[in-house]
This record gives sequence, C-alpha cells and structure tokens, in this order.
Amino acid sequence: MASVTVLKKTQSLEDLESLLQDARCQGKTIVHCHGVFDLLHVGHIRHLEEAKALGDVLVVTVTPDRYVNKGPHRPAFQEDLRVEGIAALDAVDYVAVNRWDTAENAIKSLKPDVYVKGPDYSQGRPDLTGGLAREEAAVESVGGRLETTNDVQFSSTSLLNRYVPLFPSDLNGWLTTFREHYTAGDIIEYLERLRSLRVLVIGEAIIDEYVYCHALGKSSKEPILAMQHVSQEKQLGGSLAIANHLAGFCEHVELVSYLGTIQPHEKFIRQNLKPNVTPSFVLKSGSPTIVKRRFIEEYQFTKLLEVYEMNDAALTEREDGELRDTLEEKLAQCDVAIVADFGHGLLSSSAVQLLGERAPFLAVNTQINAANMGFHTISKYRKADYISIQEKEIRVDRRDARGKLTSMVEELSKDMRCPSIMVTQGNKGTLLYHQEDGFFDSPSLAVKVVDRVGAGDALFALTAPCVATGVPSDVVGLLGNLAGAQAVMTVGNSASLDRLQLQRSVESLLK
Repeated sequence: MASVTVLKKTQSLEDLESLLQDARCQGKTIVHCHGVFDLLHVGHIRHLEEAKALGDVLVVTVTPDRYVNKGPHRPAFQEDLRVEGIAALDAVDYVAVNRWDTAENAIKSLKPDVYVKGPDYSQGRPDLTGGLAREEAAVESVGGRLETTNDVQFSSTSLLNRYVPLFPSDLNGWLTTFREHYTAGDIIEYLERLRSLRVLVIGEAIIDEYVYCHALGKSSKEPILAMQHVSQEKQLGGSLAIANHLAGFCEHVELVSYLGTIQPHEKFIRQNLKPNVTPSFVLKSGSPTIVKRRFIEEYQFTKLLEVYEMNDAALTEREDGELRDTLEEKLAQCDVAIVADFGHGLLSSSAVQLLGERAPFLAVNTQINAANMGFHTISKYRKADYISIQEKEIRVDRRDARGKLTSMVEELSKDMRCPSIMVTQGNKGTLLYHQEDGFFDSPSLAVKVVDRVGAGDALFALTAPCVATGVPSDVVGLLGNLAGAQAVMTVGNSASLDRLQLQRSVESLLK
C-alpha cells in the first residue's frame, strides 16, 4: 500500500494547475519532466535529481498505459505502479498521469519554467516524430525553456529485456537468438526498402460495421435474445483495409475493386482511404457494396451475430471486361500485385489468369469465410510468388484435416510454383516456407487481444512487400507477427498499421 507521502504527491493534472499556481505566486521555479518510466532505474533517479536542481518544485507527468508505444508487450508495469515509484523519490514534489499521448498539452497546462529531457536527447537522439520540437515549442509558448540532463544513461527497455523477461521462456529464447543476428537498425533498413515500391492491391471492398448492444434478456414471447442498441461504427475492411495498411510503408498504392450500384458507400470509402491510396472501382450492377455487420454485446465485447449485405454473384461479362482492362493497365505500372480474394464475386477465372500472367510479383491470400466455405481455396490460382494462408485454409485446400503441415506446404509450393508460403497459426505464430531456405517458425507476439478481425490482413499487407524485396525469412516472420499483434489490440480495422509504432516495437524487442 502506498505511503501517505506518496499519496500526497500523487495529483490529478487539474489539481496540479492550482498547486503550481500557488507555488509560482511564492516566487518558486517550476520544473517539469515527462516520460514512461516503465522500469525505474538509477538513470531515472539521477535525471530527476539533476532536474530538481534547476528549480524549486519538480513535477513529473507519466504516460498512461494506453499510450505507451513500445510494442505489444509494454508497459511492463501499469501506470499506478509507475506513478508510485516516481512519487517515492525525494527529488519529486508532485506526479500525475498525463491525459494525452504526448507531453505538449500537459506542458501548456502546467506552465513550467523549465522542461527537462534526458541525456539521450543531448547526445543527438533523432527526433523521428517531431515530438521534441513540439515540446520545445510548447514550453516556450508558456514562457519556459528546454534543458537536458547529462548524467549516467540506461535503457529501461534493455534492462527489462535482460532481467525482467515479459514473454514465455521459449519466446524469450527465440528473441535472444534473433538479437544475435539482427539489430533494430537492420530491420528498419529493410522497412525502408518498401517506400519506393509501386504496389497494386486487388480485392473486394468491404465495409465492416460494429453494432454495440446491451443484453436485455430473453423475449417474453419467443425464444430470442432481446438487445438494446447502444452505438455503431463503420470501418474500411477487405482490400480497403489492406491498402490503408500498406500506405504507411509504401508511397505509391493503387487499389482495384468493385462497388455496388445499390448503397455504394463511395463517399465514406474515399474519405477514409489514406491520401497515397489511389482507387479504381468497377460498378457492380444490382448489388450493394459489401457490408459485414457484427452485433456485439458491449460490456464483454462478445460477438453475437454477423449479417452480410452482399451479392456474391460473378460480375457480368461487361463488368468483368472493364475489370480486366483496368488490371492490364495497372499491372504494367506496378512492382507488386497483392490479391486479397474474399470469394465474393470480384475475380473471374479469366481475371485470375491475367494476374498470373502479367503481375511482376504476385502475392495472394484467399480467405475462407461463412459465405464461401468449401467453395473458395487457393487452388483457383495456378501460380503465385507469395501466398499467405491460415492453417485451416491450407488444410481445406489439401483436403487433409490432420496431416503433416510442412508436407502440405511443400506440396502446395510445388503445385503452384510458389517459392514462399506463410501459414498463420493464431496464437502459435507463423510458419514461413522458402523453397531455397526451408521452414522458419516465428512465435506470436500478441499480448493483449481485443479483436482478431483483420489481423491476418495486416500480416499479409506487411509481409507481401517484404518478401517481394528479398527481406530474410526470419525477419519477415518477426514483422508479420508484430503487424498481427498491433492489429489485434484494436477493434477490427479501426486503426491501420502504424509505421512508427512498428519501428518502436522493433527497437523495444531488440535492445
């Protein structure tokens, strides 16, 4: 239990404003530090002591759990424990949990005379996000100044990785071996290769809708569950989500899909695609744009029912011809074609043949879902350069529920003349096969799972261009599982893959 002194030091930002104003009226100098402080160590202690020497009152704001951007396994310590550790230090007068993801608003609220950063910033740490510049502007806007400390420097992340392992022993062993071969800089350099790729995404446009409800109970007259509507939200799904994931890593993303002439949702789609995604749509007559509506019991996020709005009949001959003309034009201009085939009538056998013949590099994922079970497998394609497939999907394709997975993968690779195949296995991670290098197991990195919808799409979106640019197979596995871990922490496709967040996850894991 926290001591009385610690409790007195712990304040809300609102209360701190008043307390600091009183101190300011007494002529005292206010010093402000901000950080995660996920593992309190001697470097933090000396940093805060040095900061306190610059004034009279030292206030520390702590990043809340929801904004700690150091990978799916962080923070190691929840915000109340991090606050308690800081408050226990003699140098600290007050501590509060920040309300925002960055420090600028807290600086403007507290109006410090001095805002202090650690020694890594005085040693030229790159300001990748522009956060330091914004913090400096914020403190200057309230009449203060930025200072840096210069004492001993340690890394909480490195210490946690070495002495407080946050993953199971087998995963920690895998990461230890991986660190022996690659640095974070190596992985970031591989990601840099993706920037200049011209990527073409082909697949069904899907709107994912979440309808949140409260359960009222059984209907009094019929054996059905009665629900009270609370709220609902729409997100881009299917190929739209994949294009948005890619937009954070590749500067040029083209998208080819269809919209229905009935309730096309075109305005919503165009408004929510990333600026560097250029869409080309075929209009499918007599059809709605696909909507997959999920009814959710809000309190526990329990999925109750899924309703599809769609017409999954094939395109008409005219529409198919328009699609193939568009594909011919776009394939001639791209470096990588990424096909997300949901089996809802977009791609005819002639379109599939065209993709196999004209794509400079063809990555394919054919998803099994409730509407196509048993009718839609990867074998509709004759060849591919990279396949991403879930274990159940490859077993359905091979008609083998219990056979040896590696044998099925090798057989599929041979049948489709496909040199690289990624098999996703949920919480068991991934299995990546390369014809020249063999098999690579990569463990799941997901710690917090909110919603699994879209995780496979995120993994496919990132790994396809990685394979196309020759990224080593074990690195592809790491990046794919990081993408999946980032995706399952949000509802559906409410957030696209964040390049900077992924980079920070890599840095955190490999320190």
